[in-house]
Amino acid sequence: MILFPAIDLKDGQCVRLKLGDMAQATVYNPDPAAQARTFEEQGFEWLHVVDLNGAFAGESVNGAAVDAIVKATKNPVQLGGGIRTLAHIESWLARGLARVILGTVAVRDPALVIDACKAFPGKIAVGIDAKGGKVAVEGWAEASELGVIELARKFEGAGVAAIIYTDIDRDGILTGINWESTLALADAVSIPVIASGGLASIEDIHRMLRPDARKLEGAISGRALYDGRIDPAEALALIKTARQAEVQP
Repeated sequence: MILFPAIDLKDGQCVRLKLGDMAQATVYNPDPAAQARTFEEQGFEWLHVVDLNGAFAGESVNGAAVDAIVKATKNPVQLGGGIRTLAHIESWLARGLARVILGTVAVRDPALVIDACKAFPGKIAVGIDAKGGKVAVEGWAEASELGVIELARKFEGAGVAAIIYTDIDRDGILTGINWESTLALADAVSIPVIASGGLASIEDIHRMLRPDARKLEGAISGRALYDGRIDPAEALALIKTARQAEVQP
């Protein structure tokens, strides 16, 4: 079980949005690389980064900030937002990313995701962002008619490293993870699922560690960490204890 701290990039700064609205951005750190170092020093093992401008533009926009983040931390970094071609994927992986997250292109061109998994084994994650149970694309600006599980099942057996599932209706408003739909997705596919959107308090960490949620790879936390609603030391200690309990004979 992994707790992924999030760095969302808008105009080169570390921000958090409310309900995916670019107009409702709160700047938490003007220096994303410094934020990445802070998360590493706090004991986190991974870093989740989203190029928000890139998600809307359909191409990478905050490349300089991402490069600075990768150089600033020893932790593996996963990046989503505006990555739409095999050339984009290859370029980012060559720049030191551990894995890339494909969102809009997973809806528009699922064959590209499958090709990417073959070309870059273990390096491709799929981002499924849902609003009202339907998949949203283009930086959450457009809704599709595609269901979450329907999309996820397109990639069974393809070698997708993880599915990052975000409930847009909960993102950035600290109302708690949508456990029902997240666990339903995890039950429906063999691909590891990472919960995202709404993680609000240490109670969500406790919930994440209950037996029925152990199938998840982990969860992403943004605003709750920045606002101090979740203490990193306490959360990571809970996860460490749970891991140790799992390996006890």
